[in-house]
Amino acid sequence: MELLDIISPLFLALIVGGTFVGIVFGAIPGMTATMAVAVCLPITYSLGLENGLALLLGLYVGGISGGMVPAILLGIPGTPSSITTTFDGLPMTKKGEGEKALRIGICSSLVGGLVSLLILWLCAPLLADFAIQFSYVEKFLIILFALTVMAALSNDMLIGIFSGFLGIFIALIGTYDISDGGNGEIRLIPPGLDYWLESGFALLPVLIGLFGLAAILEEAERGVPQSQSAADVKIGSQSTFSFSVFRGQTVNLLRSGGIGTFAGILPGVGGSAASILSYSNAKTFSKHPERYGTGEPEGIIASEAGNNGLTGGALVPLLSLGIPGDSTTALLIGAFTLQGIQVGPLFIGNNPVTWDAMIVAMLIANLAMFTMMYFAIRHIARIVTVPKHILFPIILMMCVIGAYTINYGIMFDVWTLLIFGVFGWLAVKLRLEIAPFIIGFILGPSAEVYFVKSLESFNDLTIFFTKSWIAIVLWVLIIGSVAGSVALSRSRQSTTADA
Repeated sequence: MELLDIISPLFLALIVGGTFVGIVFGAIPGMTATMAVAVCLPITYSLGLENGLALLLGLYVGGISGGMVPAILLGIPGTPSSITTTFDGLPMTKKGEGEKALRIGICSSLVGGLVSLLILWLCAPLLADFAIQFSYVEKFLIILFALTVMAALSNDMLIGIFSGFLGIFIALIGTYDISDGGNGEIRLIPPGLDYWLESGFALLPVLIGLFGLAAILEEAERGVPQSQSAADVKIGSQSTFSFSVFRGQTVNLLRSGGIGTFAGILPGVGGSAASILSYSNAKTFSKHPERYGTGEPEGIIASEAGNNGLTGGALVPLLSLGIPGDSTTALLIGAFTLQGIQVGPLFIGNNPVTWDAMIVAMLIANLAMFTMMYFAIRHIARIVTVPKHILFPIILMMCVIGAYTINYGIMFDVWTLLIFGVFGWLAVKLRLEIAPFIIGFILGPSAEVYFVKSLESFNDLTIFFTKSWIAIVLWVLIIGSVAGSVALSRSRQSTTADA
């Protein structure tokens, strides 16, 4: 099937509709782009791969961008990636420049998204071609490097490492398949649960529970707050915005988009790190750093260009190495799983039409996001007034139905949804890191297979250190990542002690 055959009215409608729904999710505090993708993931089974990805990518782009609305108008980040947008967005709203701040953020989001898309289009095929040369040894080491990176960038290094290995441990529950180098026996299963867990926990109900149900439980614990009234949403004058605000900001836009893309390429970093890095970098190089935090447009430009740069960057390791860049792209693995396709070094070469469709979908999603938000921002701003006591039961129902139907009506998948929903809710209280956990859960089985296959092929542990120059480089990166994480952890501890 040619690309022009895929770009049908349905394909376009799914992108635009997904982008709109993503904006809605992002604009409501407590609901994120990840949650939007998790809730809508089961729908993609009946849509086919390209149409399903069109919907999910639209949700991803719209969700990240929509988070700026409550961040600017209410000082409440709609998504974690919008944290730094509140620093200058809310002060501008208090000055009566809410609409100006929103339009600045919308334009910056478009630039950041397009920068990341360009880097994705250029880099992912090159990285995939290079990764085809990897043997089982290099594949194991690249996963090990990904796990060390996400631990290094966790709030607490030891907790990040523990969370990642906990995810790996839970992923290994079930039958140790002979094709994976095992003996066909069931492992890590308590007595009496063999029937339910012989195949382990299904990925998709786990993802929906962690990112859908857990968010609802957390909001319910706080007590569903009184919705904002229309009078509370003060968007300001319609005549304050001008594109002249971007004069002299080209470097800031491109640099922030590039930083966000790089943060997305690193597994487990997330949008909050992308926006913080972009914001702090812009402040460092600004001629007027003292203005940041008082309603400075440069701060909004850096934050929104950075967090939207994440969207394309996080897809680079996913499509070239099979390693998700963040929690939302981890959910995209579920869409590929539903269609029986494995992402990795061979994906782009074996599925050129799907690859082209994803690039087109990302481009259209960014343009649709800009068009809808720029020309209808005064109406979109009212989304923050949607009552949560109506919204959450609908989302909960969609989570349960999706978990039940995703594997043709297995009731244990609903129990899996509940188990991991409660686990995700408790994890926040226990200070566990969800991103390392879910990436460990996804990559753990592959790491085991590559490790066992390496030993089967060479029967020598030293092969992990001497196989090739690529292995040596990866060990250097792994050691550097661990050393950097230790230094960063000590720096945080000393900062906390000083405070």
